[in-house]
Amino acid sequence: MIVDIFIPCFVDQMFPDAAMNMVKVLEKLNVGVNYNTEQTCCGQPAFNAGYRDQCREVGEKFIKDFPNDRPIVAPSASCVGMVKNYYGEMFHNSSLHNQYKTIQKNIYEFSDFLVNVLHVTDVGAKFEGVATYHDACSALRELNIKQAPRTLLSNVRGLELREMNDVETCCGFGGTFSVKYESIAVGMAEQKIINVEATKASTIISTDLSCLMHMDGYLKKQGKNIRVMHIADVLASGW
Repeated sequence: MIVDIFIPCFVDQMFPDAAMNMVKVLEKLNVGVNYNTEQTCCGQPAFNAGYRDQCREVGEKFIKDFPNDRPIVAPSASCVGMVKNYYGEMFHNSSLHNQYKTIQKNIYEFSDFLVNVLHVTDVGAKFEGVATYHDACSALRELNIKQAPRTLLSNVRGLELREMNDVETCCGFGGTFSVKYESIAVGMAEQKIINVEATKASTIISTDLSCLMHMDGYLKKQGKNIRVMHIADVLASGW
């Protein structure tokens, strides 16, 4: 199998190791990886801020950057959710209708692709420690991703996964929400970390680096010794 990969703009600029680790895992599973270096953004920041015309312009480029009728894998449920659930609002009955429908059926979040397309539940990873998993809102509510990442993590040797209380509650990031409503966003992060600490976990794992970035900022500000890791980083460990 050959797949295209979409690396979201903030992952490319701030967390490139997660993208490279996703590729590492895919290649270990004998999946050919194609990366179009012209790709940029899915348009979600503009969409969420109400700039629909600008979002459509970015979305048109995104569609043209993925002309192949094959799986598109991304290390971000948030961006995948944007393409799957909101491109229809912009491109239905447009000149790009057929192209967007093809992309809509082809695009997958990384853990969802591994478990539900490749039918892989164990990649041979090893990671020593206690961790807890955070359900990103986009993964859970927009893509119904709940079990796939947990299945993969349950097969990581040496990893003890402990569920936190209120695991499905938002961490407070929400894109521009954390900028417009800083005090509320910080309070939500605080409660999330209280729940993390109750598990005695030393690592928070998620499908979405946006959530992890938000929680990591709070952790560092408070001087707490808990690290955050994208699921690709965990699955690429120990081999």
